[in-house]
Amino acid sequence: MKAVLLNRITEGKDVVLSEVPTPEVRPGWVLVRVKAFGLNHSEKLLRLHEIRADYIRKPIIPGIECVGEIADPSDSGLAAGQKVVALMGGMGRSFHGSYAEYALLPRRIVFPVESGLPWEVLGAVPETWFTAWGSLFECLRLTADDTLLIRGATCALGYAAIQIAKALGSRVIATTHRESKLALIAEADEAVLDDGKLTGKVHGITKALDLIGPRDLKDTLTSVEKGGIVCQTGLLGGVYALNGFDPIKDIPNGVYLTGFFSNYPTQTIMDEIFAFLREKRLVPAVGRVYDLEEIPCAAAAQDAGGVNGKIVIRVDRHEPG
Repeated sequence: MKAVLLNRITEGKDVVLSEVPTPEVRPGWVLVRVKAFGLNHSEKLLRLHEIRADYIRKPIIPGIECVGEIADPSDSGLAAGQKVVALMGGMGRSFHGSYAEYALLPRRIVFPVESGLPWEVLGAVPETWFTAWGSLFECLRLTADDTLLIRGATCALGYAAIQIAKALGSRVIATTHRESKLALIAEADEAVLDDGKLTGKVHGITKALDLIGPRDLKDTLTSVEKGGIVCQTGLLGGVYALNGFDPIKDIPNGVYLTGFFSNYPTQTIMDEIFAFLREKRLVPAVGRVYDLEEIPCAAAAQDAGGVNGKIVIRVDRHEPG
């Protein structure tokens, strides 16, 4: 089968497809015929930095999510040909991931789904929507009465969060640091140009989803109303920790800080997401679709930030062998 193998720092333009054996099924694992997969910031970090870490199995097939069909169910109780999504749980780091025609995955991270979406649209759902869903509902406890700030909204996760929150009935204020991208978040009730200082410029915020991360987190905390909740999910600001952070002084009285870690998907949550998509008649936003053979171009576009929204790779249909 065709797959991407990484064993060193690799820029997007240097990503290549290799011929590798199709994995053999073993108990507790299932073989998924990959139909599509999304590119994620996490995989960019792996290619450009994390691949050097000792805990990464090398060479590794990257990819933390995919959609496809069961090629071999092994002892899972699933059926051959069943439509599934798979994500996280060590995928693409502890064991081979989805940048391939087939993926051998532990049953615990493979979830049957019911959806009529085309594969390339379905490929935009698993990790992005799971993270948005968990951030908004498990962490922020979002309701229709809330005014939600989405900081750093011009990314796949930001677009999904806008779609979900608007469908729920919340008021949404979305930000970008580039004036040229304000039109991309026009679906929000208010689009704001973010110069790194929102405190005093936005008002009435009861919930905030911070996708920039530690770089601007202190300002996000002082941008919400008393009683508000801030969920820090993304790391788009390129700062990964807050040195010298003092919770007593830096978290305003009556404001709550939480974060969402997307490593533990469940069948229940995936069912809720797909039911919401059907009920609200939502179509997940896709920035651009590439074929598997075009993955160097897709990864280079990811590195350059040249695609507005989720990049999805469409995988051609092949039989095991």
